[in-house]
Amino acid sequence: MTNRVRPASSLSVLPLLLVVSAHAVAQTPAPGTDSRAEIAKNLANPVANMVSVPFQNNWDYHLGTTDATLYTLNVQPVIPIGLDDRFILLTRTIIPYISYNSLAPGTSGAGGLGDTQASIFLSTREATKGGWILGVGPVFLFPTATSRSTGSGKWGAGPTFVVGKQDGGWTYGLLASQTWSFAGTEGRASVNSTFLEPFLMYTTKTYTTFGAFTESSYNWTEGQWSVPIEGMVSQVLMLAKQPFSITLGGRYWAKSPAGGPDWGLRLALTLIFLE
Repeated sequence: MTNRVRPASSLSVLPLLLVVSAHAVAQTPAPGTDSRAEIAKNLANPVANMVSVPFQNNWDYHLGTTDATLYTLNVQPVIPIGLDDRFILLTRTIIPYISYNSLAPGTSGAGGLGDTQASIFLSTREATKGGWILGVGPVFLFPTATSRSTGSGKWGAGPTFVVGKQDGGWTYGLLASQTWSFAGTEGRASVNSTFLEPFLMYTTKTYTTFGAFTESSYNWTEGQWSVPIEGMVSQVLMLAKQPFSITLGGRYWAKSPAGGPDWGLRLALTLIFLE
């Protein structure tokens, strides 16, 4: 089993993340009501000018002929880098750990790091006056998997973009990317994958966000769609001076590869660092 291609940023970001996070924690003031409202709004924006570190736990059920469970932990640091008073470069990273049980009688499960995926968006510090969210840049795939069963063994790259709008408490739009492999282990299947994430979010005055979206992908090599229909609820909270968010969600797999899951759950903790 290989992990599905999704947009993100690279392992090389981790040392920078630790430095930025330590600096941010030291200088983070206690957010008031307005700050918490802004945090909740920014969390719904894929290219918000805010450092965040989600730890996303995913469980998908009923794989293979043994009704196995797939567990995926995605560490997803988001780091904006200011270019000038208007524009930023924003890195979004997915570093997955993948584990699953035996998929068929007489076989063993697998576990280990998956392939790292990296996106770099050129965007503006704030949404446009009309509330539009815009970002464009490259996406990269790095063969960091520690097991043949948890990665593609390929280097890849392609374009990615996000377009959306924030209007009152609503945030909606589309995040998309296309990844092609260009090097890697011989004998492994080429990567040619399109990722589509239309999203619809609503944030209340109590800093609670409700969302519906799908993290769909199409594998052009296999001619196979993966379409999970997902819903979530997220709440911004405070622990001393540290803001964070808790997210609980579920998914129904409307379409998945042969032997793929039927449904799944998500529980995420997002640390938030303010300048």
